[in-house]
Amino acid sequence: MEVNVYNIKGEDTGRKVTLNESIFGIEPNDHAIYLDVKQFMANQRQGTHKSKERSEISGSTRKIGRQKGGGGARRGDMNSPVLVGGARVFGPKPRDYFFKLNKKVKTLARKSALSYKAQNNAIVVVEDFNFEVPKTKDFVAMTKNLKVSDKKLLVILPE
Repeated sequence: MEVNVYNIKGEDTGRKVTLNESIFGIEPNDHAIYLDVKQFMANQRQGTHKSKERSEISGSTRKIGRQKGGGGARRGDMNSPVLVGGARVFGPKPRDYFFKLNKKVKTLARKSALSYKAQNNAIVVVEDFNFEVPKTKDFVAMTKNLKVSDKKLLVILPE
């Protein structure tokens, strides 16, 4: 697959770059992309959620009512989950949401994402990518000249 090369002003230079078929020409794997995104999002979670259990709540341990004959559920102490103000039975505990993803699956996911971009003609190659002064205004003007949508990924390769 060949892609046109543009300059910073958004003009076609007439040159073409051939994209590597082993990266940009594969059959995309949706499930690999799903797993990679799922792992990324899981690793972003803090996992600091917690609710108090019976032993952690401040309250008397005196038995509230008699064991039998009360007509309702058995109640031990004020920390019982049956009562208002009592503890959660199986509340959330702090935990890590990390899970392992094989390297080959991650590589396949990245290649699949790049293949989708290549199929949708969403890859733009720019030559002589340099500014006199690094200013955001110049970069925004360049993206408007290249007619690039709001979502951008900038990859700078050495020559």
